[in-house]
Amino acid sequence: MRALVAMSGGVDSSVAAALMREAGHDVLGVTLKLWSGPNGEAPTAGCCTVSDAEDARRVAAQLDIPYYVLDYTDEFRDGVVHRFVRDYGSGRTPNPCIECNRTVKFDRLLNGLADFDSEVLVTGHHARNRHVDGSWRLHRGEDRAKDQSYVLSMLTQAELSRIRLPVGELTKTAVRSIAAEMGLRTADKPESMDICFVGKRDYRGFLRDAAPEVFEPGPLVASDGTELGSHDGIVGFTVGQRRGLGVALGEPRFVVRIDSGSSTVVLGRRDELAVAAVGLDQLTWTEGAPFSGQVMAQYRAHGEPVPATLHDDRLLFAEPQEAVAPGQTVAFYDGDRVLGGGLISETFV
Repeated sequence: MRALVAMSGGVDSSVAAALMREAGHDVLGVTLKLWSGPNGEAPTAGCCTVSDAEDARRVAAQLDIPYYVLDYTDEFRDGVVHRFVRDYGSGRTPNPCIECNRTVKFDRLLNGLADFDSEVLVTGHHARNRHVDGSWRLHRGEDRAKDQSYVLSMLTQAELSRIRLPVGELTKTAVRSIAAEMGLRTADKPESMDICFVGKRDYRGFLRDAAPEVFEPGPLVASDGTELGSHDGIVGFTVGQRRGLGVALGEPRFVVRIDSGSSTVVLGRRDELAVAAVGLDQLTWTEGAPFSGQVMAQYRAHGEPVPATLHDDRLLFAEPQEAVAPGQTVAFYDGDRVLGGGLISETFV
């Protein structure tokens, strides 16, 4: 089998390539160029830096596999960065890494497999993809602390049938041990949690530089309508935020709602953050058929799943949840098995 391995320059994708090669497959490595700044500068953080590409190239050379770099900067800008700006400008809380997986990494690479005469796409994600009774099932990774199934919850049977996730069966410690035994330069490389196009700065700084037009002043109000002050743009706030509100009220206050139509930020007490249910759109199902009933719902990448009931495009939490915001992705689980996912379109108290 010929396998195209998406190599980010990290230890996980390096070991994924090595494992596929050791298993006897014909392996090719590819790194995606996704972002360059307004003046053509390369990203300084995230998974797409120049040093990351160099690490991937050198690992590929060590493994003696062909290596390519594909330029998807236009697709990334149009599908991920523009949406990031648009979502924050409308009071939503986006997850650009999921959108990158959805619209660029998996979509473009899977559609390009034939160009490399390859049958499957391999990534270093910590999740498990298993063929059971004629269909593919996505499960959490063996290492629960490093599990990345949440960011893959938008995959369907069409994608899962052509994806392999070899490190999902291993703990992170085991992955690093394999890399060290093979002498791979990425064995001790630290992980990066930064958004590549934002870099080391705050996302608000990126928005000020890249899209100053989205900063539209508006009022800060209490949940009873009392005006408390003003702000220079709703893009500077997220639901659940407590710090950096720009007002001192003598007791803790949180962003409980953002009204993009009037550029209003509503502040309230912690108990006002409670959300009983959410509306969903862009629903996808890993095993094909839509699911209704009891699920465990996870609405943050590193959050704990909570009991909920899913019915059509509505998710009702067993107990109210705090700081749930439109724009966030919700992944649905049955134990460690991923059923699907969707984007929160609205919240209900």
